[in-house]
Amino acid sequence: MPLRIGITGGIGSGKTTVARIFQVLGVPVYYADEAAKRIMNEDAILKQEIIKNFGEESYVDGKLNREYLASIVFHDKKRLAILNSLVHPATIRNSNLWMKCQTTPYAIREAALIFESGVQAQLDFVIGVSAPLELRIERAMQRDNLTRRQVLDRMDRQINETIKMRLCDFVIVNDAKKPVIPQVLKLHEFFLEKSK
Repeated sequence: MPLRIGITGGIGSGKTTVARIFQVLGVPVYYADEAAKRIMNEDAILKQEIIKNFGEESYVDGKLNREYLASIVFHDKKRLAILNSLVHPATIRNSNLWMKCQTTPYAIREAALIFESGVQAQLDFVIGVSAPLELRIERAMQRDNLTRRQVLDRMDRQINETIKMRLCDFVIVNDAKKPVIPQVLKLHEFFLEKSK
C-alpha cells in the first residue's frame, strides 16, 4: 500500500487547488466531499438512515435533496453531528478501500474534516493548507455564492484554523503571495523519498 497522505484546511483555504497540483504530478487523490455526495446517493443503507433521521424530503426522485438537508443541519449543530455520524464512517470505509487499490508511491485523501472525523489516525502524514481569514472568506463567498455570514457560520463548525495547522505535519501557505507550486514540489520529493 502507498504512503497515505491527508490534505486538509478550512473553507476557502485552497486545499482542493493544492490537491489538483499533486494530481498533475501523477498522484491519485480521493476527494472526500465529492465521494460523500456520491455515497449519499448510492449507499442504500446510508440513504435509509438519512431518511429515518431527516425525513422523506431528504431525497427527491431517489436523489439527495441537498438544499433541504443543508437548511436543517447548517442551523443545528446537533442535527449536523447526526448527519456527520452517518456520512463520515461510510466515506472513511470507501476511502480506505480506494487507498488499498492505489499502486503509486503515495496517495492523497483531501478532506476538510480530517481531524474532526478522526481520519488522521489512518494517515502517515497530514498537509495543512493555510490562508489568511479574509482571503478564505472572499474565496468561499465567490466559489459557493454564499454571504459572509454563511461562510463564517461554516467556519464556526470546523476546528480553529490555527489549531488545525498545528496538528498538521506540513503546512502549505496559500496566501496569493507565496508561490504554491514550489511548496508542493518540495513535499512531492519528500514523499517519494519516504516511500522507498
